[in-house]
Amino acid sequence: MLDERGKRVWELLICEPGPRGWRHVQVFPNNKINSGELGRVLQALLTAPGARKPERARFFRGQMQTIISRALADQDIVPLPSRRCYTLYDWLAQRAKEVYPAHPRFSPLKAGTRLRSDWGPVAELPPALRGEAWSFVQLPMDEYEDVDAGRAFGSRAPVPEGTGQDTLVPGVAVYSRRAGPLAAWTAGLELCGVVADTERAGLVLQAGVSQQWRYGRYGRSEETSAEAEAWQAAKADAGGLHFLAIMASADAETCSGLWILCDPGDPAA
Repeated sequence: MLDERGKRVWELLICEPGPRGWRHVQVFPNNKINSGELGRVLQALLTAPGARKPERARFFRGQMQTIISRALADQDIVPLPSRRCYTLYDWLAQRAKEVYPAHPRFSPLKAGTRLRSDWGPVAELPPALRGEAWSFVQLPMDEYEDVDAGRAFGSRAPVPEGTGQDTLVPGVAVYSRRAGPLAAWTAGLELCGVVADTERAGLVLQAGVSQQWRYGRYGRSEETSAEAEAWQAAKADAGGLHFLAIMASADAETCSGLWILCDPGDPAA
């Protein structure tokens, strides 16, 4: 969208998790993109009647991390760079389809773009986060109830509507004799995805908006490469839905940690 001078404007979108949560939209000209201006907007929203101050706020625009983090910190809100902004992604997609094209100064030449993922280099995994073995697995949706019941470390991304309890979702199971401490350390990350890196014959763990670690390796062969490619394809077929499970062993009946993750792709601009 453009302003009266033909300059591109910026939108501030704030929302609560879930399709029925509170939402706010505010438009800024290019010369008003700074932490002070954002802080003034946040302060006005937080002091409005009935406002509830959050303890932390997620955002995925890594390029604006300094501005957003400073504005949130000034309001005593913990800034949390994260790609787990699922409600915001859905909202952006809806606005890109229904709202922006109806704007009188909508620019078709700038439409259809997406916010590019700027992942950092793949680093070596800290020892505290290493398991002893891992495997590609699949589980039905009803196995994920431990997360909701609070019996395991972890979190869950929103599951697409129409996903049945018997739906098989691809995942990675990590095995360790210290499964409890490993799950606790992993819970300190803002996990957002696991990727099968077929070029380097291993797994990549992704967190925050740019962090990546080498999470596991496998011996390269036609069979293992095909398995990794099939796992990535299954994740794509499930709309990006996948999971990471931490267990004491392959025979364990429960998980010490279970993260249901979703990689919906880069959000619409």
